[in-house]
Amino acid sequence: MGLIRRKSPMAESAFEEFVAAGWSGWVRRATLLVGDVGRGEDLLQEALVKLWLAWPRVWDQAPDAYLWRVLVRLANRAGRRRWMAERPTAQLPDVAGSADAGHPTDERDFLLSALGRLPARERAVLVLRYDEDLADVQISQLLGCTAGAVRSAAHRGLTALRKDSVLVDAVISYRPRKGVSRG
Repeated sequence: MGLIRRKSPMAESAFEEFVAAGWSGWVRRATLLVGDVGRGEDLLQEALVKLWLAWPRVWDQAPDAYLWRVLVRLANRAGRRRWMAERPTAQLPDVAGSADAGHPTDERDFLLSALGRLPARERAVLVLRYDEDLADVQISQLLGCTAGAVRSAAHRGLTALRKDSVLVDAVISYRPRKGVSRG
């Protein structure tokens, strides 16, 4: 039995519609889980392959929940194995153009970077709780742990973000002065 299974045209169409409708949102979510757009896209591609293989079982039930579960598990696994093709350096080879100091993209970059410094479980809990607005029970079902473990991971993650000096400095420097609009 090969990896490629024959799907009905209706199932294929439903899968294509599911992916097309949610692609940009899923890339954003995967990026939040791994901290990088390219790695997020790779993670999503891998998760979609797994979803495609399971599509006959899940397409009429909860494909979103299944895809979330696969994404989180793949992100946790990716966090445990380090990819050694790139090595961080003290100085970047090229410098990007200077952006507006109060530009929201910069703030998102700081937050994304800070999330990337968290352990995979804490990052997943925070993304699921604050980006997806899921309850602790729903998160626990996705992650395969107890609701208490979710609350503990959220507490540890938020505490780490509050103590992250790079993020704290960025937030302080981007706070608008009284009477000054950033828009």
